[in-house]
Amino acid sequence: MYDVILFDLDGTLTDSGLGITNSVAYALKKYGIEVTDRTELYKFIGPPLRESFEKYYGFSAKEAEKAVEYYREYYVDKGIFENTVYFGIEDLLKEIRNSGKRAIVATSKPQVFAKRILEHFGLADYFEQITGASLDETRTKKDEVIAYVLETCDIPDRSRVLMVGDREHDILGAKKNGIDSLGVLFGYGDYTELKEAGASYIAETVKDIYPVVFGS
Repeated sequence: MYDVILFDLDGTLTDSGLGITNSVAYALKKYGIEVTDRTELYKFIGPPLRESFEKYYGFSAKEAEKAVEYYREYYVDKGIFENTVYFGIEDLLKEIRNSGKRAIVATSKPQVFAKRILEHFGLADYFEQITGASLDETRTKKDEVIAYVLETCDIPDRSRVLMVGDREHDILGAKKNGIDSLGVLFGYGDYTELKEAGASYIAETVKDIYPVVFGS
């Protein structure tokens, strides 16, 4: 049914919660904000960072921009690798490659970091293209990243494209670009969030992705 599979990164291919929350906590501490409950920061996993600092902590645009700079101070060398690949993901990617389908990463994480992570874990070669946000903020939202993939990867039939992700931003971004979506429950979103966003499918485990992608 689907020839092209787009994958989110954080919360979909890898469990990046530790590195992201440590980096956010580091940035917030610069503003005198101490976070004692790490789960409070899970909402930062997936959406664009600047948007999250503004939404959840009331930062001005300028403060949020500086907070992202602080975040990257910690993340670029340490937080980036406080990360693990979800069990079964590499087998899924192997199966997609062996079947002749195309796998492409579409993440709101800066592209340069996404490439480093996937190379570090030996997953980069499974993807035709690794597309992420631009560091100059010209491409940050998920719908913008997906649109860029569709424009640059010669994908004529959007009905044959599936976006796989764990947050509402993945689902809404797919919908805005006219493609189907699959929400995964092993990441940082929940059933209600994904269902209300309009996910075409919802998978509880990595194994549950197979019937949607391969039609069996």
